[in-house]
Amino acid sequence: MRGRRIRAALVHEARLRWPVSADLNATLAGQRVLAVQRRAKYLLLRLTRGTLLVHLGMSGNLRLLPQASARLKHDHVEIQLDSGLALRLNDPRRFGSVLYTSEDPLAHPLLRELAPEPLEEGFDGAYLHAVTRRRRVAIKLLLLNSRLVTGVGNIYASEALLHARIRPRRAARTLKVADCTRLAAAIRRVLGAAIRAGGTTLRDYVGADGEPGYFRQRLYVYERAGLPCRRCRTPIRQITQGQRSTYYCPQCQQ
Repeated sequence: MRGRRIRAALVHEARLRWPVSADLNATLAGQRVLAVQRRAKYLLLRLTRGTLLVHLGMSGNLRLLPQASARLKHDHVEIQLDSGLALRLNDPRRFGSVLYTSEDPLAHPLLRELAPEPLEEGFDGAYLHAVTRRRRVAIKLLLLNSRLVTGVGNIYASEALLHARIRPRRAARTLKVADCTRLAAAIRRVLGAAIRAGGTTLRDYVGADGEPGYFRQRLYVYERAGLPCRRCRTPIRQITQGQRSTYYCPQCQQ
């Protein structure tokens, strides 16, 4: 998309997580795409006069295809380019969003309070130790707080805690520097492995070309309740934290 000019923006369904602006076409038409970036789960399309923030929600996807291609049932927003291609947001659950800002996108209310990302500089054991001080919350829930840690997610929080040998219900403030160092390293290692494997996604995931894809690397604890731990053979346990499933090994994690 870089370097292409936007011919039109068509809104077929405005009722996403937040209503899509009725002025989207008037705002985007004629602007050129300067860069495509990401912050947390938000895609940032940097344009001539502003930035389009796109979030895929739970199961949304973006497809780049010829403008003449038949529109699918849940194709809600379409951005037509001067190349003859169109970027279409398909979102069956409508949890995604398409927002525009003419200001600095990193200062947008949805982005400005996001914490450092695990694969960037500034995320290490010292950072984790600093943000866990005086916090009674369970360490698993802290990892899901995007104002403290951005980009770990439920699956990888369970996986990283297993590799760091830390029990998910342990109070964050009880972690020592050595614990935080192991955990930071485990998070980076787990995310790195997930990226190399293609991620861990829902079964209805489709790629940018519209082809279905289902990626699941070799997980150690997630969705393995009752199965033997891959390290010590102790049965994996499942609990609920913050209305989400957590998996852990009662032997390996303390």
